Amino acid sequence: MFLNTASPRRSFNIPININLQGARRRQTRELLNAAATPEQEWSRGGDSHRTHRSRTPMSVSSIGEDRAILLGFAMMAFAVLMFCVVGFTIVKPYINSDWEMRANCTLVHTQVLEEWVSCRGVSIVPCLQATVNLSGTGPMGQGLLHYDEEAVLLTPECFYVPKCQLEAAALVSEVEEVKRRLDTYLGRTFTCLTDQSLQPKDGILERKYCLRTVLLALLWPCMMLGGGVLLVGLVKLTQYLSHLSSEGGLNRQTKLYSLLRQTSLLSPA
Repeated sequence: MFLNTASPRRSFNIPININLQGARRRQTRELLNAAATPEQEWSRGGDSHRTHRSRTPMSVSSIGEDRAILLGFAMMAFAVLMFCVVGFTIVKPYINSDWEMRANCTLVHTQVLEEWVSCRGVSIVPCLQATVNLSGTGPMGQGLLHYDEEAVLLTPECFYVPKCQLEAAALVSEVEEVKRRLDTYLGRTFTCLTDQSLQPKDGILERKYCLRTVLLALLWPCMMLGGGVLLVGLVKLTQYLSHLSSEGGLNRQTKLYSLLRQTSLLSPA
């Protein structure tokens, strides 16, 4: 019986080499699969990524951002409503008012009329009348003095009328008190405003709606409108920056997966 000592070594040499090569191939295959799996998931999610882009504004915007946008639009709507109210009640009377011509008024005489006048059709009230001499530009002569342009429309012959809700005795005492204060200006000359187109011989002490009043009335609607626009703009800017940040993160992940795949391919088998 002959023993061949070399035969066992040869018999185990080939299987060992095959097993080592198989292990290396499996290791390389596992690395390739590990590097390719995220990219395959990314490629499979290509279609879903397109739909994700369309859904990005809805996913990025949270409940707080939606409420902030709603608040901004509500502020803008209320600002427009306030502009309409202020425009009809203050701006329009200011623009249509012709009491702009300045003149010199000298107080001549004050009296409380015996005949009481109607107070907005509710009751009757005493009327304090003031007579002045007008001088300056335009026609000169005597005329009636009024407190503002609204008093000219309500009671054309009166300088002052009390409120309608007071009792008769209180009405009389209030008018007498105003008359005593006004009598201190008898013979004095002061600046008044006249309307040369409609009532050139009457004057008023001041305009009810001046430029300062109009600007103060428009200040709050302007601030509310600007705040609403700023709020909506900041929320939209935040959503846009968040969208850009998410797209940048996805692009970096894609580059990382490609780099890992190239590294695994270039590794020695």
